Amino acid sequence: MTQFGSGAVLSRRSLLRAGLATGAGFALAPLAACAGPVGAASPGSLTLGLNRSLVSLDNKLNQFDAAITVQRAVRQALTRIDVDMKAQPVLAERFEQTAPTRWTVRLRDEACYSDGSPVTVEDVATALRMYGQVNGSFVVGLFPELPTVSKVDDRTLVLETQRPVPILDLLMANVLVTPAAANRPEELTSGLGSGPYVVTAANGGTGEYTLERNPRYWAPPPSVSTIRVRFVPEESSRVIALRSGELDVIDSITPDSAEQLAGLPGVVIENLPSTRINQLFYNFRKPAGHPLADPRVREALTFAIDGRALVEDVLVGSVTQAEGVVPLALSGAVRTGAYVHNPAEARKRLEALGVRDLKLKIIWETGEFPADTSVMEAVLEMLRAAGVGAELQQFEPGGDILKWRQGRGGDWDVLGNGYPGPTGQAITTLLGMYGGTPEKERTRDTYQGFVNPAIAQALAAAAAETDAARRTELVTAAQHDIWATWPCLWAFVPKVLLARRTRVQGVRLQPINSYDISAVRVEG
Repeated sequence: MTQFGSGAVLSRRSLLRAGLATGAGFALAPLAACAGPVGAASPGSLTLGLNRSLVSLDNKLNQFDAAITVQRAVRQALTRIDVDMKAQPVLAERFEQTAPTRWTVRLRDEACYSDGSPVTVEDVATALRMYGQVNGSFVVGLFPELPTVSKVDDRTLVLETQRPVPILDLLMANVLVTPAAANRPEELTSGLGSGPYVVTAANGGTGEYTLERNPRYWAPPPSVSTIRVRFVPEESSRVIALRSGELDVIDSITPDSAEQLAGLPGVVIENLPSTRINQLFYNFRKPAGHPLADPRVREALTFAIDGRALVEDVLVGSVTQAEGVVPLALSGAVRTGAYVHNPAEARKRLEALGVRDLKLKIIWETGEFPADTSVMEAVLEMLRAAGVGAELQQFEPGGDILKWRQGRGGDWDVLGNGYPGPTGQAITTLLGMYGGTPEKERTRDTYQGFVNPAIAQALAAAAAETDAARRTELVTAAQHDIWATWPCLWAFVPKVLLARRTRVQGVRLQPINSYDISAVRVEG
């Protein structure tokens, strides 16, 4: 955990190029320190360089972009989401809506775990129950309600909800199934999975994992025999390691890195619009009377942030400013407004509201998004230019920022955070961030304490609406109501950028910044 004061702010472009200019010996130092030497790629193996530490191979709490790729190589769900953001069966042979509140699921007869034991109805029921018991679960927040499981026979089950959930097949792609006897209401660091790979070495502290092909995999075996996962936080280090062949794939890179790699022999850049939103989100657990409890204060502070400068000079065009409360790439998303830079207006409004000598504490976890530290340092200076004090506190990956986000670790004012769009539907992201209720807040299962009963009710009604036109109306109105609460100091939508060696084939990148690793091939 690192705290920052004032200081000069460098752009991401200058920082990255400075790292590259020093040569491979210096730039690869973080790689050696964080992950150990990986050596040249070996035939049949694949080495991934992640920008964030993969704390576990379960996803009850730990769900960032590239983690999905690795987690689903080991554990699987009833369904998966394809490149067109459509639900496809995995452990389920059939997944059919047989009534407005009922879905009938038939498990594949051949689906089994790496020890040869079958995937059962009890495993699915237990998985849903364990996700529901996790405190602060990311996945549970995506659901309007968790379905109950009724067993029809050994291979058939019924998922039932009190109200219709028209996208339940998409939502269930986020519930990874584990043998019932080994499942727990927490992230699992070990245990059996039904996926194409088994874990042969793991260190959640350093983010290093080795996966080997599952010899008992129930579906066609993957082409790649060994996958090595490395945590490489410095982007310049990941770029140099890819160029040298020590890494095969690197994720979450900026356009400046893409520019460095474009046209190089043996390197390919993949890019897509993103369904993820990154935010400087306010703490909604402030007591009545605190300046941040007033939406007028939250709006006034947004005028201090120069979004254009952050986009062009710090994030070097790798993002776009948010124009809504969720990314416009999501189905059902609408434009709701814009962030305007006007420091004088910020001062004027704060003065009119009687807010003086305000000092904000901004927290975030390293690697939350590219150039995170540079963004935060620039934001600090922008706030000060508008007469607002600020303090930065940075958490290392795998640290205790989760407790802080839940209001259990310490007080803060603004959080640098990201939220994915794992189903491609706006309603899922809206429910996860803005569907908080007093009941959920008691267990800290809300998004930074955001509880607005009227908005929560509107989102719940939209999620249960079976008429598509009416659902669109409800979702649109809810987004405008959310924008009016000014939940963010600033927000932006990143572009999905991934770089790979040409020896790596079959990477079909999705807007959620993930891909099916079992379809990947390595040539040479």
